[in-house]
Amino acid sequence: MSRNRNKIKNSRSDKVYLAIVYIFLGLFIISIIYPLLYVLSCSFSSPEALVSGRVFFLPVEPGLQGYKAVFRNQNVWTGFKNSFLYTGIYAFLGTIVTYIGGFVLARREFHARKLITTIFTITMFFGGGLMPSYLLINKLKLMNSMWALILPGIYSVWLGFIARTFIQSSIPEDLFETTSLDGGDYFTFLIKIALPLSKPILAVLALNFATGMWNSYFGAMIYLNSPSKFPLQLILRQILIQNTIDYNSLTGSDALSLVERQYLSELLKYSLILVASVPLLVIYPMLQKYFIKGVMIGSLKG
Repeated sequence: MSRNRNKIKNSRSDKVYLAIVYIFLGLFIISIIYPLLYVLSCSFSSPEALVSGRVFFLPVEPGLQGYKAVFRNQNVWTGFKNSFLYTGIYAFLGTIVTYIGGFVLARREFHARKLITTIFTITMFFGGGLMPSYLLINKLKLMNSMWALILPGIYSVWLGFIARTFIQSSIPEDLFETTSLDGGDYFTFLIKIALPLSKPILAVLALNFATGMWNSYFGAMIYLNSPSKFPLQLILRQILIQNTIDYNSLTGSDALSLVERQYLSELLKYSLILVASVPLLVIYPMLQKYFIKGVMIGSLKG
């Protein structure tokens, strides 16, 4: 009873304000959740129900026909293999290079750090464009190789600044002085002290690099010529936009009518979207704790 007596009552204007806020948040949540549920329901519905427009919220005539067709497609498996390979290498190298760059910029005794920071900042607003990048990749003989996708973005200026801020605000300078007194150098401090204390920011860097590479298709579309090297997102683009599907390999039948191909094409789009999203949906919850902590600490000061 004492809690109810001491509770502050909301005025009418406060109640109206809270009602508007709750309504807005509810509509915002629905606008995010409904498309996800719709895609999920479409992927499990029958092709006939999907094309006829009978799917709104829950699957209609549920089945696994779309997913069976997806995993019969050899190009999808090739895309998965390439995407995992590119994403793993890109996330590992990008995290290491960007963290080391942030570590160097965090050292106050490095006299050129302000100049380099200024130069890096300029590159965030101005770029050479597609043609110079294409000519550079061609000149370096990296065309039609995975390094054309990995090397150009292996250092992220923005993530490097976040790593620098994290190191400055979370790793005491006294640790470096202690390492120096024990005969250690910068490399020893980096490997034995800084890296073990930087798990949150390393998770932030790895997740950002992995997400960027996994969702990317433009670089592969420009620099890769061999279908055997295409990542999953480029194959997904071909199916969703260009509608390049080998229906015979998907169903094992040579006698598909035009209507059946249209039905299967629509169902395959939704199934592929879910299949391509699953790896990130699985990995993100594992790194969410470090991700949030690293972003908050790394954004305290510039």
